Amino acid sequence: MSQERVVLCGANAYDKKYYFNEQFKAMPQSIQDELHIICVLFTEEVGGIITLVFDEEGVLQIETQADADDFYYDDIGSALLVKEIQRKRQELLESLNLFYRVFILKEDVSGLLEE
Repeated sequence: MSQERVVLCGANAYDKKYYFNEQFKAMPQSIQDELHIICVLFTEEVGGIITLVFDEEGVLQIETQADADDFYYDDIGSALLVKEIQRKRQELLESLNLFYRVFILKEDVSGLLEE
């Protein structure tokens, strides 16, 4: 069963805006705040746009992009910062995957919890 991609949140350095998908408002406020901080700090440091998206399989992906004429965007810094987020926030990212599978996709994950 293939799902559509669903945006969790994102930040845009060009518009100086942060977006959080209201579909996830049941998520604890502390997690929402942490996501806000991660996204905004990312765009402040390297510029461009960051988006946290659940792909078709329900796995959280961190996507980045920049305008073609943005000469200040740091491609290398962007990739390094994404890797750092994935390493330092691994538990958070795994929890978000579980939250998505349980509350959005309505999957039975009881088998995963027993492992």
